[in-house]
Formats: sequence, structure tokens, C-alpha cells
Amino acid sequence: MSGVRVLVGTRKGAFVLTADGKRDRWDVSGPHLGGWEIYHLKGSPVDPNRLYASQCSGWFGQIIQRSSDGGKTWEAPGGGMTIAPTGMPVGESNKFVYDTSPETGKPLTTHQWYDGTQHPWEFKRVWHLEPSLTDPETVYAGVEDAALFRSTNGGQTWQELAGLRGHGSGPRWQPGAGGMCLHTILLDPSDPGRIFIAISAAGAFRTDDAGTTWRPINRGLKSQYIPDPNAEVGHCVHRIAMHRSRPGVLFMQKHWDVMRSDDAGESWHEVSGNLPTDFGFPIDVHAHEPDTIYVVPIKSDSEHYPPDGKLRVYRSRTGGNEWEALTKGLPQRDCYVNVLRDAMAVDALDPCGVYVGTTGGQVYVSADAGDRWAPIVRDLPAVLSVEVQTLP
Repeated sequence: MSGVRVLVGTRKGAFVLTADGKRDRWDVSGPHLGGWEIYHLKGSPVDPNRLYASQCSGWFGQIIQRSSDGGKTWEAPGGGMTIAPTGMPVGESNKFVYDTSPETGKPLTTHQWYDGTQHPWEFKRVWHLEPSLTDPETVYAGVEDAALFRSTNGGQTWQELAGLRGHGSGPRWQPGAGGMCLHTILLDPSDPGRIFIAISAAGAFRTDDAGTTWRPINRGLKSQYIPDPNAEVGHCVHRIAMHRSRPGVLFMQKHWDVMRSDDAGESWHEVSGNLPTDFGFPIDVHAHEPDTIYVVPIKSDSEHYPPDGKLRVYRSRTGGNEWEALTKGLPQRDCYVNVLRDAMAVDALDPCGVYVGTTGGQVYVSADAGDRWAPIVRDLPAVLSVEVQTLP
């Protein structure tokens, strides 16, 4: 019987939860890298033993950890996170060395964003790791302040995909409440040159040439707190998602509004429908039903907890607009946790499993696509990310 491995990143370490296909009895392993903030943890889709983790602290900086045995042991390739773009010297461990000026072609110095005036640019953390769909040695990293990097040797060295920051809109990017973070990376399984990313609070972007050039894909988004609500950039996107069988259809949880695109991001329309609030962070798609999507509404951008103190996952089976509350097994009174943007995931079993982690340290599973829920664990540190691997 197939099984699942749930990878949980928390404020104080990583946890690995495993079960067989029934998903009713769980083995909990951890904390791995105990005491460290594990901001994101994700496994390769082609090698179930290869995992990557974003480990960071304000004192020691950023380290990328790698496991080659499913999370039993970990190593920091190259001793840390060293990035050396072509023609640049290798920076010291855990520092970024940035790429060339898009205007002069000359190298930029460490920790510098080029906008014509070269104001200082600071690297704070890796928000999201996205392993390649075909090669376990290739992995992408989205960082704060917003930039995108790629490693092709299992995290030993990294190259910036500098066309993103070199896009002419870069000087107009502004941070969201959590910082100016590149938090979403979607790889198109039907087109190896196409990548979607999202930045808070700049918006969504797409490349069709494997990261050489980029363009904003924000037409149809409206954001009332920027001077031009229809601006090319400046929209606070919280998360985007797709189904592997239909990569041209994208779903977005925005800072207010749940959105849908049917043309690979060329245009968006709202599908918030009857949700109790259209503010939230995560969004995901059922593994086998590309029109079934999940969100977790939060009361407001200042009150990051469920409306009425009831933790409810909402499901739409129609690709948006019509939503139903999924509550069975979830706390329906005095619950004031949050579910962060990377803290919801689905598995590929049948029926599809759905997983939610909370800032209160709970990880819930529904083994029947959301109808019934049960806690896997209740008292972890605050959960920052939840990802799932389906095991043979």
C-alpha cells in the first residue's frame, strides 16, 4: 500500500510525519535541526529520499539543509548557502553574491539591488524551496528581499535568475506586512521553460524562457491601497496554485480576493463567491479534480485568526464562486490560530488527502478530500510550512 510523508517546518525545527495509505496511524519524527526556524521544507518529486530545508536564524543567518535519506540525516551542502554568479567571486558562507547590472553588464557588489541608483539590498531568508520536476539535484529558492535563485548541484552553489530583478518594474516593488518576499514558485510540468512566481507585495510574474526574461501577470487584479488599483505591479499576492494536468489555469489567494486565471496569468477574475471573508493565505488544488480548490479564510488583514473563532477550510468543487465550509473534526469554538501561506498541502492518493498546519502547532489531516478531519499532532511549535510526498 502506498504511503505518505508529511514534511512540517516550524519555528523550532523540522518534523517528519509518515503513514500508510489509510492515513489513520502516524509516526512522528523530530525535531530535526531542533531549535532552528525551518521556514520551508520540501521533497523532490522524482526522488523520495531527497529533501531540502530552509534553516535560518537572526544570529547565524541562512543555511540550506539537504537530506538524502528521507529526513533521517541532514547536511549543509558546501557548509552553508554560497551563491556565485558567473564571473563573480564566491561569497562567504551563507551570503549571496548578486549578478550583473542589467544596464552596464558589470558585476554588482554583495547585498546590492540595482535600480539605477544602487541602493542597499539585504538578504533575510529563503521563504520557499521548489525542487525540479525532473532532476533531484536542481532546486529553486525564493528569497527576501525578492529574488530567485537556482542550484543545479543539490544546493552546493547557487545562481541568481537575474532577469527577474532586472525587470524594469523592480524599483516600484514594495514589501508587504511580512516583508518583500518571493514566496511562491510554480514549475509548469508541460513546459520546462515556464515558471510562475509571486512576490508580496509586487504581484505575480511569468517566464517562458527558463528565467532569462520575466513579465508581470497581474491584469485584472485590483488593490485599493495602492495609488493605481490596476497597476502593473504593487499587488499583494499571498499564494498561487495550479493542477499538474491543467497548468494554464491558476488560482490565487490575494490580500483580499480569491482569483482565477484561465490563460496562464494573462488575465484574472474574482471567484471569492460566498466565502465568509476573502482574506487568507494558503490556496491549493485537489490532486485528481482540477476544479476542486481549498482555502482557509482569516478574519482580516489585522486580525489573523478564523472568523468567529471557528477553524474552517473551505472547498469549491466548481473552480470558485460556490464554496462549502469543511468543519467536521476541526475546532469550532475559541480557536484563534492562523494558517500560513505554505501550511496547506494535498497528497496524490485516492481519495485525496488534505493537510493543514496552524500557528498553534496543530497539523490536521483529511483522508477524504476534506469531509472529515483529525489531528496528526497537536503541540508542535508554530507551523510555518506543510508539504507532502506520496511514497511507493
